Amino acid sequence: MFLALAGCGAFHDSFFNAAGPIAGQERHLFIIVSIVMLFVIGPVLILTPIIAWHYRLSNTKHAYRPHWSFSWILEFFIWVPPTLIVIGLSFLLWNYTHKLDPYRPIESSQPTLEVRAVSLDWKWLFIYPRQHVATVNMLAIPAGRPVHIEMTSGTVMQSLMIPQLAGQIYTMGGMTTQLHIQADHPGTYTGQNTQYNGEGFAKQKFAVNALAPQQFDEWIAHVRATGKPFDAKAYHHLFEKSVEKQPILFSSAPDGLFQRILDRYHPTARASDTNPEVIRP
Repeated sequence: MFLALAGCGAFHDSFFNAAGPIAGQERHLFIIVSIVMLFVIGPVLILTPIIAWHYRLSNTKHAYRPHWSFSWILEFFIWVPPTLIVIGLSFLLWNYTHKLDPYRPIESSQPTLEVRAVSLDWKWLFIYPRQHVATVNMLAIPAGRPVHIEMTSGTVMQSLMIPQLAGQIYTMGGMTTQLHIQADHPGTYTGQNTQYNGEGFAKQKFAVNALAPQQFDEWIAHVRATGKPFDAKAYHHLFEKSVEKQPILFSSAPDGLFQRILDRYHPTARASDTNPEVIRP
């Protein structure tokens, strides 16, 4: 199965081709569970045709036991192996459930990069609060450094997924969720929305560019020098339904932008949402 997948693009953009510690552990868990489950499905696939062949209508040479009702050997194989498999998987999944908790920070000697992500129709807004820049449909991160993403939705519920780096996490309006990721080496990976949200769903994807540390600093400087100003017009355009053909760079991100998007879902904050003076460079 793995060899069959190796030749297709879906394999390349999946956790089978993991590029970070989280996706790597997910792949490891998947392989272990798959091997264990072979001990469950294997006997079924093997014994079913054997039993059907043995008890075929034309087989008149073997003993006929119409009153047979019990066998300790069969009872052992029916109950003991499955019980041991369930117990073993329980310990395994308990351990990995805590190890792969998306809210759990990644241990590293490098400082964590803070990013705020907002799912929209049909695009993604990424805010770098400490660098005071923002992008649409482009997430640049430094390779070898943990990244903490705090997420919300500016519209319906959606789900952020970067298969080669981590699993999916849902975003909901007025609420926040979290995800920790890390790319082990420079490269370009695919992120997407996996929760159907209308006409532009299939095109709601973005590039994740993992850059060397120095290149990441240069990219931040490039965004500040060449990006568009983030004004009231840009803000309101984000909430219009559209598919952006190219990533958008904003040279500045107003303080409190992420919180303001969160507040759109709180009645006490809606009155100020239409005030363009709230958005300042």
